[in-house]
Amino acid sequence: MNVFTEFRRDVMRAVENLSLPGELPLKAVTVEPPRDPAHGDLATNVAMVIAKPAGMAPRVLADKLKPLLEANPHVAAVEIAGPGFINLRLKPDYWQRQVSTIVNAGKAYGDSALGQGVKVNVEYVSANPTGPMHVGHCRGAVFGDALAALLHKAGFDVAREYYINDAGAQVDVLARSAHLRYREALGESITIPEGLYPGDYLKPLGQHLAQKYDAKYQTAPEADWLVLFRKEATEAMMDMIRDDLAALNIHHAVFTSEKALHESGAVQTAFDRLQQRDLIYTGVLEPPKGKLPEDYETRPQALFKASAFGDDADRPLKKSDGSWTYFGADIAYHDDKYRRGFSQMIDVWGADHGGYVKRMKAAVKALSDGEAELDVKLVQMVNLMDGGEPVKMSKRAGTFVTLRDVVDEVGKDVVRFIMLTRKNDAQLDFDFKKVTEQSKDNPVFYVQYAHARICSVLRNAKTEVPAVDTTDGALAGADMTKLSHPAELSLIKLLSSWPRLVDSAAEAHEPHRVAFFLQDVAAAFHGLWNVGRDDTGMRFLLPEDIELTRARLAMLRAVAMVIASGLAVMGVTPVEEMR
Repeated sequence: MNVFTEFRRDVMRAVENLSLPGELPLKAVTVEPPRDPAHGDLATNVAMVIAKPAGMAPRVLADKLKPLLEANPHVAAVEIAGPGFINLRLKPDYWQRQVSTIVNAGKAYGDSALGQGVKVNVEYVSANPTGPMHVGHCRGAVFGDALAALLHKAGFDVAREYYINDAGAQVDVLARSAHLRYREALGESITIPEGLYPGDYLKPLGQHLAQKYDAKYQTAPEADWLVLFRKEATEAMMDMIRDDLAALNIHHAVFTSEKALHESGAVQTAFDRLQQRDLIYTGVLEPPKGKLPEDYETRPQALFKASAFGDDADRPLKKSDGSWTYFGADIAYHDDKYRRGFSQMIDVWGADHGGYVKRMKAAVKALSDGEAELDVKLVQMVNLMDGGEPVKMSKRAGTFVTLRDVVDEVGKDVVRFIMLTRKNDAQLDFDFKKVTEQSKDNPVFYVQYAHARICSVLRNAKTEVPAVDTTDGALAGADMTKLSHPAELSLIKLLSSWPRLVDSAAEAHEPHRVAFFLQDVAAAFHGLWNVGRDDTGMRFLLPEDIELTRARLAMLRAVAMVIASGLAVMGVTPVEEMR
């Protein structure tokens, strides 16, 4: 249950009871926590938003709403602040009952109907199938996967998708590199020339090709083996990528091939659709300032009127020789998504693709007549360090630190959590030493320690207070009015804001908010634990007071469930014991 949504409905009922004239902008009405908790539990802007169309001053309207809101049996006080904000203070028993709500819901607490089953396509990773993924791909993979999980929890119908860039020149380079390793496996001494992929990761592929084809293509002309080796190498690299992603517990439901789009005629179909709408013309673009893009030509090209849909300039879809640009294929891919029923699309890209965002949004708007929406989330670089020193490159990869290197070093849960401790478009430092130390400065440890501590208390309760039944059903039935200490009520209020956090983070497409929230919950719990060290009456296990113990254990169970719910969104497994 979302406390803030519930009271927003109450505010709406109060407005209806006033029978105000005019068209009221009710969608802009919010109920949220006040900036200063001393002002109350909830704050609403309703009087500020609807006063003008209702034809009265905000404070006058607030005064009219006040008695209607005070009539709610859960409301202890209603105060009007400033020019017309309304602050509500709720009775303690309302918050105390939330503990039972959370325990009964379990990890499903926070599940929302916000999305109403709307289909959303989240495309992430989409690394070129030319080798193992590096740590930059790792951050985008975790971000995309957590965003998909967050949207699913918020009630959207989510498809996780990977776009395989298997039609470009880089795949030919991969095939030539694989052929070189194939010859090496057959006993040749090779030198890897500039421009081919030097990593050792292609050696197993070379050995596989040597076993499968013997020396059939060792000295054959390129035309005899290029297409075959391209297919073999792409499949092998995608197997490697799926393996690397599985190490992070990431599994895509859909893999779409760029090559298949070309072969099916989808690129031409999308082009024809734009042409029928008079959105394609032949022309020569002015040279852009700075570095020229790969698809720039001084000769006439087929151009898409991207500038009519918010882009800075029109964009080429075909080169002067008639071949497609990368953008031409990307348009077909997003058209394919739209044709599959996705009116909401989210693409997760590296920050170096920022200049590509406007054109892609323009294309989606044009192809769907404005019905579809594309949100592109740019993911910044990760700075890998160990004790403050830059980490050396991976020998296996040849030029970079691989995703697998990082996961094998610290484990998937640490990687996933740390990758979500910064907003996606902010740079992130990943220090191997810091992310594995056991201190409150390490957010992974801090949150997991809270969960483990709670599990320890619940285990100890069975021997120290055996009269207390610690099953969820029994704990949910505890007398929660026993939870009257300000620190307890503050913790319960924080837990009760989890459903609101899910909705707001899902709407903003910002899964890092979950990591921030869990750190706040952990801090509040650890703070309460410390209160008990100084005040024995505030300890969780009190054999002399069975009912208070039962209520406090219920509160701890609620904390553990909210932490587990948040970690599930992040793809992190909660621990029950710290090693």
